[in-house]
Amino acid sequence: MTVGGRAVNVKRLAGIVLIAACVTWGAARDAGAAAEVHRFNLVLSAIPTSVDGGDYNDFLDFINETQLTPRGLEGLEEIGFGWMFEGQLRYFVRQNMAVHAGVGQIRMTTDREYLPFVGAAIQLHGEVLTIPVHVGGAYYLAPYNQGDFQARAYVGGGLLSLVYNRALFQQEAVGIPDVPSVRTAGTQDGPGYFVEFGGHMFFAARYSVMLSGMYRSARIKNLIDDDHGGPYLTPQGEPYELDMSGIGMRMGLAIGF
Repeated sequence: MTVGGRAVNVKRLAGIVLIAACVTWGAARDAGAAAEVHRFNLVLSAIPTSVDGGDYNDFLDFINETQLTPRGLEGLEEIGFGWMFEGQLRYFVRQNMAVHAGVGQIRMTTDREYLPFVGAAIQLHGEVLTIPVHVGGAYYLAPYNQGDFQARAYVGGGLLSLVYNRALFQQEAVGIPDVPSVRTAGTQDGPGYFVEFGGHMFFAARYSVMLSGMYRSARIKNLIDDDHGGPYLTPQGEPYELDMSGIGMRMGLAIGF
């Protein structure tokens, strides 16, 4: 083939046209792509969090100081850090305003085993549990857009209902007749609240990612003895308070519908 007095390879020309078409289509596709922001989302979160412990840690210190340390035994570790796993439903009532409700769980344990002689064992087990149910809202700031990516900072908070709370301690003795097996547990419900600040990142897909820092106030007062129904008291005879308050870091995956 001759164009303007020069010979042109038809296959090469066709290849150049095909490449140009692909580049143009790709650019048009990128330009048309946008981050998907769904009104309704299911958010699944894992939240590493600190936990105050309250009277539970004071009780562990009491056991260590009066029963374990004087005998030269290693003491029980305090409750201080754990994971909160949460599922929530989040709905955007407006572009910059969302409401949400969900339920989570924090469960932490401390264990120690002693083997005084062959065929004998003493096992100490401590456990705290809380299931926070929440309702709240979040205010989203102006978005940052880059291609098919959108990031939005938000602030939020809400109210907690702390249910199925438990402070448990048990001692199991095997092969030692003069050491009894003991179990004590206190339960109670209580109110709380949380505040949160973070970022919500959207992509050209139904999935989005949430990262945030949060403070949780979760103090459960006046626990009831799980076995006898009366007040659950500290070793000093005071009303028992389980404090599950703490600071955490939300790592959440939102699925849009």
